Amino acid sequence: MKIKPVIMCGGAGTRLWLQSKNNLPKQFINFGGWTLFEKTLQRIKSSIFDYPIISTNLAYVNLVRKDLLKCKIKKFKIVLEPSKKNTAPAILSSVLLKEIPYNQSMIFFSADHLIKKKNRFNKSIISNKKYLNDRNIFIFGIKPTLPSSEYGYFLTKKISRNIYKVDKFIEKPNINKAKKILKKNGYWNSGMFFARKDSIVNNFKKHQPQIFKLCTDAVNKSTKQKNVYHLNKHSFNKLKEKSFDYAILEKSKNINAIKLNIPWSDLGSWKEISNIFNKYKSKYFRKSNVFYRPWGKYINLYSGNGFLVKELVLNPMSSISLQKHKYKSEHWTITSGKPIITINKKKFFKNINETVFIPKGAIHRIENPFKKPVKIMEVQTGAILKETDIIRYQDVYGRVK
Repeated sequence: MKIKPVIMCGGAGTRLWLQSKNNLPKQFINFGGWTLFEKTLQRIKSSIFDYPIISTNLAYVNLVRKDLLKCKIKKFKIVLEPSKKNTAPAILSSVLLKEIPYNQSMIFFSADHLIKKKNRFNKSIISNKKYLNDRNIFIFGIKPTLPSSEYGYFLTKKISRNIYKVDKFIEKPNINKAKKILKKNGYWNSGMFFARKDSIVNNFKKHQPQIFKLCTDAVNKSTKQKNVYHLNKHSFNKLKEKSFDYAILEKSKNINAIKLNIPWSDLGSWKEISNIFNKYKSKYFRKSNVFYRPWGKYINLYSGNGFLVKELVLNPMSSISLQKHKYKSEHWTITSGKPIITINKKKFFKNINETVFIPKGAIHRIENPFKKPVKIMEVQTGAILKETDIIRYQDVYGRVK
């Protein structure tokens, strides 16, 4: 029996769009000819997977269909939620579809993850499938590349030659705590799960009977149009928002870990997105997009819907003007050098791989007092992303009128 993939595709991407609710959700952002949802769909094009179930809502259904068509996924089911209730109801509602056999192996993906080394990932799935039963759930852990406060973690203990039991979950820690977790061989909680249908059902019956009752009603009373299930609004809207981690994983005693050492990201911050563009900038580079300034140059790498990615290169002993923007915010990631940053009345140094957020209206400047060039990946977000949105206060090159 092939593994049934469930793709959770209902998130709004609020970690990226802090100041606006009108931007595209992260999984549908075009990052230069590809979206994260497309990458997820391409990942399930393997002989080990059955056709997918997509859990989303009415606001995103056309975007889902567009990427399914682009990726040539002809067979699929869509489960439409009438409201957003987090991952616990999304997972259970997808599991409860009557066409899914009770002992079906199922894997749960987020639509917004970027995963490299797909073959190694699939090999780990195949090797662990035989250990699934009607009680346990496997979660995928990613070996951390650095201490981060962006992710949750878990610690494990070995219970047999091939099985690691999750001993403790840790919510997103501060950096100091993250460093201690890494010393204990903690793994990032990727938010991807592997389990049989009967195990998901049994765990919800035991730990979340109210969610189980309401989701069962919502599925049983759903209306079906071709391959789309519209969950019953009356039952589903009674549910409280609850994550699968909190509802099940932190309560069950049968959670095991699949440890992976592969490149992975959920692109949950503009820093991670900047790093992706920095890593593959030769792919996005165009000579026509290089603009020279008295202080150095900037290269426009990619213009997306509501955001612009560029690289700034500040020459030694130079600085940009003291300035502000009315319509855009800026997210900086330092990739080379050690600039002095001014934000309003604060002035400070930043090191490589550190970040700075410049909100709309903040007066700011970058200075490079050293002999080595400073390089910064900049992501602009806002309604207007043109160079005309610069109000200068001071400038060593005489550009203040």
